[in-house]
Amino acid sequence: MRNAECGGEGSIRHSALRTPHLQKRIMIVAGEASGDLHGANLVKEATRLDPSVSFFGIGGPRMREAGVETLVDASQMAVVGLVEVIAHFNVISHAYLTLKKIITSEPPDLLILIDYPDFNLRIARLARKAGVKVLYYISPQVWAWRVGRVKKIGRVVDRMAVVFPFELPFYEREGVPVTFVGHPLVDVVRPTGDRASAQASFGLDPGRRTVGLFPGSRRGEIKSLLPTILDSAKLLKERFPDLQFILPLASSLTRSDLDPCLAAAGLEIKVVEGRGYDVMQVCDAIITVSGTVTLEIALMGVPMVIIYRVSPFTYEVGRRLIRVDHIGICNIVAGERVVPELIQHDAEPARIAAEIASMLTDAGRAAAIKTSLHTVREKLGEGGCSTRVAELALAMLHKGRTE
Repeated sequence: MRNAECGGEGSIRHSALRTPHLQKRIMIVAGEASGDLHGANLVKEATRLDPSVSFFGIGGPRMREAGVETLVDASQMAVVGLVEVIAHFNVISHAYLTLKKIITSEPPDLLILIDYPDFNLRIARLARKAGVKVLYYISPQVWAWRVGRVKKIGRVVDRMAVVFPFELPFYEREGVPVTFVGHPLVDVVRPTGDRASAQASFGLDPGRRTVGLFPGSRRGEIKSLLPTILDSAKLLKERFPDLQFILPLASSLTRSDLDPCLAAAGLEIKVVEGRGYDVMQVCDAIITVSGTVTLEIALMGVPMVIIYRVSPFTYEVGRRLIRVDHIGICNIVAGERVVPELIQHDAEPARIAAEIASMLTDAGRAAAIKTSLHTVREKLGEGGCSTRVAELALAMLHKGRTE
């Protein structure tokens, strides 16, 4: 399907709104790179099970490849933090009005929302008023902060499809229909070949240690954290001259987003587009921003240090509201600090480099981290998540709209 060009609420023109609806239409909304991946796999499974359904909404390149007509590109909405959201208000507002126009004029047969809660819960309210059933896949982190949102979610969502087993009680206590579907990354996180072949394809020396630099998928993260990551790499290079560095380029970014920082760093760094799991498997240790990527690295069993930094205002607000002891998802799943987290002012080059150096030189520590990361994998359940969610979606679809 082609992408639509939408000028505003009154000027929407796209096939999902124009075409006589002889097939079931599903609106799907994923606001960032991880949601784009999981949305694409869900769409592939749903269309395999029922080729008559069509998908449109907000997504990225993977969802477009899976056949979703994307009205707004998810990369434009991938922001984090209160200040950052305000800076992108026009883009987010346009996306909201685009979907509102469709929901109110020609409602879809089902709405699937993936993560991205502040935006998606507003879309869910619109759908509820229009009588559209709502499936919410990958829960907002109600277990971390703003626990009261569970009641709000229950008022606008018909079913939650949660990916962590500890999320079930939060919804069951409030009588919200909920299903634990396992985690989609259990099926996804697979390298394409072995470590030796990956090293050869990347031009890496198998006799030298490799440190991965994972600056994230958002442009805000690149601006805020990539210089710090590169400064950490320079300190490591001074201590370990044989180190080689590799950096995976997220699908939501282009090389031009990185080039100014890379040029200033003066380091030799292999930048790889795609093949993120192949990149992970060649690494002896990784410096990474927080987010879903920490779970992916955990599933690959690679020691890491997690760094996190947002605007001072966003951090102060979050510090008062967050109810969990960890920032990294892998640590939250483990229920303990398996890998180090350096937050705000602690996320500075000397401390980051020291943590990575310890992982490179202390074989016992590295082995203990790998053992704990294996436990994280076991807690995420069996594979088949995307199929289970697709089955849920199709069952809701064929029951029709809400009364």
